[in-house]
Amino acid sequence: MLLPAVIAVFIFSYLPMSGIIISFQKFIPAKGYWGDQTWVGLDNFRYMLSMPNIFGVLRNTIVISAGKIVLGMIIPIVVSILLNEVSNIKFKKTIQTMIYFPYFISWVVFSGIMIDILSQNNGIVNDFLEFFGFGRHFFLGNPGLFQGTMIWTDVLKNFGFGTVIYLATITNIDPTLYEAAAVDGAGRFRQTLHITLPGMFMIIVLLMVLNLGNVLNAGFDQIFNLYSPAVYNTGDVIDTLVYRIGLVDFQYGPATAVGLFKSLVSMILISVSYLCAYKFFSYRIF
Repeated sequence: MLLPAVIAVFIFSYLPMSGIIISFQKFIPAKGYWGDQTWVGLDNFRYMLSMPNIFGVLRNTIVISAGKIVLGMIIPIVVSILLNEVSNIKFKKTIQTMIYFPYFISWVVFSGIMIDILSQNNGIVNDFLEFFGFGRHFFLGNPGLFQGTMIWTDVLKNFGFGTVIYLATITNIDPTLYEAAAVDGAGRFRQTLHITLPGMFMIIVLLMVLNLGNVLNAGFDQIFNLYSPAVYNTGDVIDTLVYRIGLVDFQYGPATAVGLFKSLVSMILISVSYLCAYKFFSYRIF
C-alpha cells in the first residue's frame, strides 16, 4: 500500500535533487543540464550572502512563518475545543463545513477574494473599521501591515484543516474520563484543562515538530499573489526572491544556491525539533 506513495516521492522529491549541482555552476541553459557548464565552486553562495537584501528577506521569512506556525496551532486548538462543546449536531456540522471549505480553494482564487475583502476603497473589512471609527487601511500596500495580513489570511484559509485533526483527536479520548471528572465536581473548564488538552498533547507535539521544519516556508503561492514592490521591504521572502533571481533575472546558479541554503536550514530545524520532542516529551515518530 505504501509503494505507490514511495515511488511518487522518489520521482518528484528525490530525483530532482540532482539539480543542486547548478548552485556550484555558472549555468547556461543552452548547454543543457549535462552540458559543459562552468564550475564556480562557492561563488554563487558568496554572491547570495553579498546581496544587500538577503538578511532582510531571511528576517521576513522567519517572522511570517513563525506567526503562521504559532497562530496556526493555537486557533485550531481553541476552535476544536469550542466545537466539541456544541451539542447541536446540525449547527456543529455547518460550522465545520464553513471553516474547512477555504482549505480546498487555491491561493490564486483565495487571494482574489482577499484583495476584494481588504480593498481600501470598498472592502468589507475597511467598511467595518471606518464604521467603528478606526479609519481605512491599505493592508496589502502598507509595509507595516503586510506581514500581519499574510499571517491572518493564511490562518483564515487553513485553520479549518487543523480543527478537523484536533476534533478527531478529541473524539478518541475515553468519555469515561469526563464522567469521572463530572462526578468529582469538575466543570467543563477543568475537564478541558485536565482531560481534553492532555489527550491532545501528543498530536500537538507531532504537528509542532512537523511545522518547525517549515519555518523557512513562508508560503510562496500566497505572497506571490498578494505582494507588490511597495511591500518588498517586509513582504519579500526566500521563495519569492528565488523566483525573481531565477525566473525573472535568469540567474539560475544563485537562485539554486538560495534554495539549497533554505533546504539545509529546514533539514537542520526539523532534525533539532524531532530530537527535542524525543528528549523532552518522549515522543518518537519512528
